[in-house]
Amino acid sequence: MRAITYINVLTPIKMKKLLFIAFGLSSLFFTACKKSNPNDNTSNTAAVTGSPLDLMRDSVFLYAKEDYYWYDALPDYNTFNPRSFTGTTDLNALKSELFKITQYKINPSTGLPYEYYSSTQNKYSFIDDGTASAKLNAITGDFGFSPFWIATTDLRIKYVYPGSPADLAGVKRGYQILSINGNTNLAYDGGTNLNFVINAYSASSTITMVLKKYDGTSLTVNMNTAAYTIKPVITYKVLDQGNGKKIGYIVFNSFVTLTSAQPALQTAFSAFTTAGITDLVVDLRYNGGGYVETAQYLDNLIAPTSANGSLMYNTYFNPTLAGNTETLLKNQVRRDPSTGQLYNYAQVDYSVSGNVVKFAKVGTLNISRVFFIVTGSTASASELTINSLRPYMNVQLIGNTSYGKPVGFFDIDISVYQMYIAEFETKNSAGQGGYYAGMKPGTTDYPGFYGSDDVTKDFGDPTEGLLAEAINYVNKGVYSVAPPLAIQSVEGTNTQFSADDQNTLSRKLDAPNFNGMVMQKHILK
Repeated sequence: MRAITYINVLTPIKMKKLLFIAFGLSSLFFTACKKSNPNDNTSNTAAVTGSPLDLMRDSVFLYAKEDYYWYDALPDYNTFNPRSFTGTTDLNALKSELFKITQYKINPSTGLPYEYYSSTQNKYSFIDDGTASAKLNAITGDFGFSPFWIATTDLRIKYVYPGSPADLAGVKRGYQILSINGNTNLAYDGGTNLNFVINAYSASSTITMVLKKYDGTSLTVNMNTAAYTIKPVITYKVLDQGNGKKIGYIVFNSFVTLTSAQPALQTAFSAFTTAGITDLVVDLRYNGGGYVETAQYLDNLIAPTSANGSLMYNTYFNPTLAGNTETLLKNQVRRDPSTGQLYNYAQVDYSVSGNVVKFAKVGTLNISRVFFIVTGSTASASELTINSLRPYMNVQLIGNTSYGKPVGFFDIDISVYQMYIAEFETKNSAGQGGYYAGMKPGTTDYPGFYGSDDVTKDFGDPTEGLLAEAINYVNKGVYSVAPPLAIQSVEGTNTQFSADDQNTLSRKLDAPNFNGMVMQKHILK
């Protein structure tokens, strides 16, 4: 059990059963007392009375005023008026408030808020009931697949997690979805059909689909959501090209906890080392991020031995945190996942010098070039992995523009909810960062090949469009001019989505999914 915690509460609040605390960290009993505001300004002092929702709304604003990376753009408490935000549920009211908070700071390069994503959705920060933390701890309860339109009338399976209900039902990446719950009208329309598909795979507990397999035969599957352990390494293999050229290929789909990801990563990279690969392709095309500790480990597997001991990246917090003048975080108690030591966020060192991350090479793989396959679903910890290696290796990007999230967060408990607001930014050893518009392959900063995702074939198929580009480059030293994908239409005519269209579509279909870069293990003072 843990206490329900608010800002500016004078009396203890009733206890509830312990929720699965974000990212494997434990919480303690504590009663909330009146706390000073982040800027020592009476205009930011909330009333000490009110409903539970009032106090939660106060807490969201006051924590943001102290800890948000762009806190300097927020108005004072009275001007913002946290208690004015409403919703059909308490959580919806808090989401509405958080959206407003994230739209104040303007990115001068775009004229839009740094967190602009749509007129109703913020790009980075969010608040939920613990769902995200459960998935990042590698436990989830869904169907274990995700859909994607490659053309207006061509809906496909884009990935399947090993051991999930979809995997056990025989569903494969690249299978065409002919019907969902008896509905055969699945043409992309940006509205009704889009919402139907999103709700069917992400907000329902049962689903029936008719699929077209690679050989043209059909498969009918009936599935229920179920709890399973996410296996982030979907597949890996060695592709021998002859003439001494060997390509290691790995699909890494989520930066779950290091303890969950490490065994499979070790197995894959040991196989690569034993095979003597000359090039590496890391497929992050649907990886929305996760723990920075896992990203660091992946970088240490990939980096050349010459990078050992060199700076991987620096972390930058806002001046309040960097100067250790925060007053609210002392009420957030956690347990270090490695040592079991209890601490509160006030004990954390938020200075740049206190958060230096250096390479600590893992294994003996020593290559000079790495290809990353990316799409609009590649976000946050995935982008951190890529950015950290740029000063030390020939880093090539293949696919379309990544999500664009150079900022990260840690969890803040707000009663029964968990809030994740952008709290820090990272830059590599060359000072490179700020990729808010995403990483676009084939540009000066991100050399490589810009092209469409090929969802018609399974991962690791050498003829799959984006992997084929990496293979062509290894063998010939150039990227090919990729021909249009061969579309198998269910209606005879089809409009194929371009790489730019796919990027936009990814954002819509990925709306229910997590995108983030999470600091799990903190540096204590």
